Amino acid sequence: MNALLGFSRAIDGMNRVIGLIVMYSVFVLMGILLWSSISKTFFLPSLWTLETAQFAMVAYYMLGGPYALLSGGHVRMDLFYGEWSLRRKATIDVITVLFLIFYLVVLLYGALGSTAYSLGYWGKAPLEFFAGLITGTEEVGRLERSSTAWRPYIWPIKATMIFGLFLMLLQALSELIKDVARATGRMEPEART
Repeated sequence: MNALLGFSRAIDGMNRVIGLIVMYSVFVLMGILLWSSISKTFFLPSLWTLETAQFAMVAYYMLGGPYALLSGGHVRMDLFYGEWSLRRKATIDVITVLFLIFYLVVLLYGALGSTAYSLGYWGKAPLEFFAGLITGTEEVGRLERSSTAWRPYIWPIKATMIFGLFLMLLQALSELIKDVARATGRMEPEART
């Protein structure tokens, strides 16, 4: 259990650093939207601002999610949960985090398929496609582009989504380890911040 708790601390530390860095990317989003307003008011409207703002928001959301899970920032229903002991909460959290892990695995698999499609793969085995990219037996096909006038490539934001889902899955595993340790008395029950 000590090795698993060490793994959990490493994941927590990594997601804390990434989350704090991503937290400040909201200023990038604000800058993009400010430029969009200025260009629409005083100049010709920029084609790239709306989609870039959307991409920045997706990155902010996907990469900030693991930090929100770490810090307990997600919404909870406290009708019963708020009155329970910290150990009982950990026991219930073990069950609910298993559902979260299943959901994240399904989302990650879907994101891999969507990203493979955006890289020009139209088959049904995205994992084999990415393995083939690494080994050199597959190659990138016709890259998917947005249907707007600016027409940016879609794969970078889909790759960001994969990375964010992977970090969220790691954080969910970290929460599972900590909740099992709390529920079994191997770790001091503590309130989530």
